[in-house]
Amino acid sequence: MKAISPRKICFITGTRADFGIMSRLMKDLSQVEGVTLQIVATNMHLSARHGMTVDEITAEGLHVDERVEMDLSGDDRRSTVKSMSQCLGGMADALDRLKPDICVILGDRYEMLAAASAAMIMGVPVAHLYGGEITEGAYDDSIRHAITKLSRIHFTSTEEYRRRIIAMGEDPSTVYRVGALGADNIASMSVMTLGELEESLGMSLSDEFLLATFHPVTLEPGQAAAQTRALLEALEERLGQTKVLFTMPNSDSEGDTVASLIAAWAQRHPGCVKAVASLGRARYYSALRHCMAVVGNSSSGLTEAPSMGVPTLNIGNRQRGRAQGATIVNCEATRGDISAGLDMVMSREMRDRCRRNPDNPYAFHGTLEAIMKVLLSTPLPLPAFKPFYDVAW
Repeated sequence: MKAISPRKICFITGTRADFGIMSRLMKDLSQVEGVTLQIVATNMHLSARHGMTVDEITAEGLHVDERVEMDLSGDDRRSTVKSMSQCLGGMADALDRLKPDICVILGDRYEMLAAASAAMIMGVPVAHLYGGEITEGAYDDSIRHAITKLSRIHFTSTEEYRRRIIAMGEDPSTVYRVGALGADNIASMSVMTLGELEESLGMSLSDEFLLATFHPVTLEPGQAAAQTRALLEALEERLGQTKVLFTMPNSDSEGDTVASLIAAWAQRHPGCVKAVASLGRARYYSALRHCMAVVGNSSSGLTEAPSMGVPTLNIGNRQRGRAQGATIVNCEATRGDISAGLDMVMSREMRDRCRRNPDNPYAFHGTLEAIMKVLLSTPLPLPAFKPFYDVAW
């Protein structure tokens, strides 16, 4: 591929999750004639407490052009809003220095709302990966829809989500159904053997381990501790049957509370439980390949695990409303419900069925190529005005 005109494409990344999804796209674009790749790292990437995952970006041979610091010392909503304001100012400075032609933003986190707001006001068109989705249990849902209205180019994972963005007034010619990059990455990525993964983690896993991630549910304030304890108690009942590999939660309100409970539980069960701030892309996908099931409330359990043929226990309301396939079991965030759900996803019957018939509504042939084609062929600069598209009623 080749860009129709020279362009600076700037990726904003704030977490291990969005970088893991976008890294292959970044690398491929960096090799295209006429493209200058720019990367702005912010939020959890720059936090030692969250694994200083900016190092994962540079370890993959990519250059970080700007670092936008955010104060993540607080664990409440007020602290989140204040860190957003810090991100907004830092993004204005970063974009002013870089002067990109397009900003690429993935997802629905609060730092991405700050980044999209800064880009829109500074006249930099935003290409948004994965609007139109629904996650009713988190304020991410409102943030995602807000980013849609701040964006000029839209990539969706399903046709339903494409139609929803058009219904929000976006021109159909700017909305592209491309599938989920995470699912596309899995299809093309080689993973570690179980032995290599065990050596990297310093832990014996066998093939009977659970991969767990549990984030605070931001529209259920004050419930994070009780929900986390319910999950840990249900898992503890099964430590004789299985081991647990935990990835730590994100930097949302009450994230520190969840992380502290998980860390303390892991310390009480050395040899059976391992909790890591960040696995990194290679180890995470390798763990997905070898685990018996995914447990928690991360979107990865719905969008990526199905492509591995791995069942997912989706806990609580955080992902409520998101499309899901037959490999997903939903449960309430109570000990009894989680325990019953674990029985289902750990059963040999369900595991065999998921391996035989992976069902992923987010899978789409040629996702990466489709995104690249749009980013390289869109005429620049875009018109300053964005008309509202009215659908027929």
